[in-house]
Amino acid sequence: MSLPSGFLDELRARVSLTSVVGRKVQWDQRKSNQGKGDMWAPCPFHQEKTASFHVLDREGYYYCFGCHAKGDAITFLKDAENLSFMEAVQELARQAGMTLPERDPGLQKQIDARSVLADVMEKAVRYFRMMIKTQAGREASLYLDGRGLSEGTQNRFDVGYASDNRQGLLKALTEQGVREEQLIECGLCIAPDNGGAPYDRFRNRIMFPIRDARGHCIAFGGRAMDQNARAKYLNSPETLLFDKGRSLYNIGSARSALGKNHPLIVSEGYMDVIALSQAGFETAVAPLGTAITENQLQMMWRLHPEPVVALDGDAAGLRAAYRLIDIALPHIDASRALRFALMPEGQDPDDVIQKGGPEAFQTLLENAIPMVDLMWRQATEGQSFDSPERKSALEHALQNQTRLIKDAGLRRNYETALRDKRWDFFRAQTSPRYLTSQKGGGRRNSAPVTQVTKASRLAARDGFSADHLKESVIIAALINCPKAIEGMLDELQGFEFLTSEYGEILRVLCQYLPQSREDAEACASDAVGKKVLEMLWSENHVHVAPCMKQPQNVEMTIMTVQAEVQKLAIQRGLAAELEEVSRGSEQDIDDTSVWRITRAVEAKNTTLAPASEDKAAYDMADNGARINRSEKDGWEKLLSEISFSKEKK
Repeated sequence: MSLPSGFLDELRARVSLTSVVGRKVQWDQRKSNQGKGDMWAPCPFHQEKTASFHVLDREGYYYCFGCHAKGDAITFLKDAENLSFMEAVQELARQAGMTLPERDPGLQKQIDARSVLADVMEKAVRYFRMMIKTQAGREASLYLDGRGLSEGTQNRFDVGYASDNRQGLLKALTEQGVREEQLIECGLCIAPDNGGAPYDRFRNRIMFPIRDARGHCIAFGGRAMDQNARAKYLNSPETLLFDKGRSLYNIGSARSALGKNHPLIVSEGYMDVIALSQAGFETAVAPLGTAITENQLQMMWRLHPEPVVALDGDAAGLRAAYRLIDIALPHIDASRALRFALMPEGQDPDDVIQKGGPEAFQTLLENAIPMVDLMWRQATEGQSFDSPERKSALEHALQNQTRLIKDAGLRRNYETALRDKRWDFFRAQTSPRYLTSQKGGGRRNSAPVTQVTKASRLAARDGFSADHLKESVIIAALINCPKAIEGMLDELQGFEFLTSEYGEILRVLCQYLPQSREDAEACASDAVGKKVLEMLWSENHVHVAPCMKQPQNVEMTIMTVQAEVQKLAIQRGLAAELEEVSRGSEQDIDDTSVWRITRAVEAKNTTLAPASEDKAAYDMADNGARINRSEKDGWEKLLSEISFSKEKK
């Protein structure tokens, strides 16, 4: 609804912004200049140690340099107290002693109706509180005592009891002047479709009042005492007061308790919040019987930049966490994140406190994992990645998730973190190989192992692979001398790496064709992260290749890479031949199969022959240049003939 022109300007002029904000923050007196209305404080919308929240009282404007929250007094009240626009205007007008002008009669009627229903809800709170202290509520009271809830805690949360009387609440409140229609509008009573008399919605249930950020009761949650009840927990329906997807249980008290060392804790239900609060964790909130919505997530971030989600340690708790990740990914940035404290299997936060005390839960909070770790768990838990197709499916699934992140810088960091996890995961999956002697099957006797050998890839027990060694040399050579890439693009782009990170590096190098080692390393680091490069350069064997000592020698680099690619291609060809033959029966092995395997073995032996038996057509000069061997031999023969001719004369 629109207000008369100039009313909001006058309202802003009459209200001091520092007086409005000052109720929520502690001013930094060292940075603030009260005389000029130039004030600084830690931001009330995100947790921080320094004062980055700037209020300019004369301009009536605030801005946070940390989370970028900004606005005027109306905006501040809306965000800080979760008010609607008109509710914020009403509150400011009350503070300024101004009377709201005539408004739309329909809207005024709605505001008046909300006020009336709020009064009805408070009367219901008092009725339920009274009932739990009667004989009818004795069983409910004993149940709460058995759960360890002290009388003080029950009083603080206004826990009550709805009797099994079909019209207990209805009769009690109508006797106080409340109309049946108002009870139905509040969701406290139900009107039958057949036109019969209304009856209480909540019966034989422990009652938990649900309050908004200002402390007004807007709904109820009821926990059934009858084990055979259809629903263990029953919430109020959505009403003029209650929007389930925009409300959080205990939001008002949690907001007041938040501080530097007290993160916002998100649990699953009423009992968890109450138990946590009683144990000293007063910043706990909970959604209201459903998965966390986007609106609820935004409410949490307005209270704290990194809420800790404490979910039950069962399959349902993990499913809830995975759903929340999908909701959160499009909205996270450098100032908004989530962490997850996973309870032990079969336990909820209340169970943890009952068994291990507050210290046990505090330990879980301190060890809460970032969202990227839970994303990895979701993608890999219970899965097998024993084929290139399955590994590729994992990569695509993670890529689809990270694409949801709108912040480009954060998205790159997530991609890097997940690449590192893939690297570590698949390296750990590779089974170790042991050198055995031909006789006896035991290890070969060898000289004492040096420290250098222990640190080498050859000695590593995390899955040494000859293919990996050659692939490392190829990638190291190309990064060391990236100008060689353009000269063999076709053969490189047709080559497949078993080490997926190396394949990604090659793809980026072929795409951007960097001209210096620095540029090549930057491309590789962006593609797979610094950790992969650090591991590559830590492998001693990559420094042995001759081309590594002459990074400007393009020809030598090309020769080295081509030689390693050829060796890998022949080795893999032989492996493929053997695998194909081994899949058949002995009757399927014919002369053709034997001939194919023989040719593959001969090719391998020729390629891997020692340098003394090398029949390559080229030699290397002292300056690193490649010389055709036949031309070299002819030149040496000619020199010899000239020398013999001179001696004869």
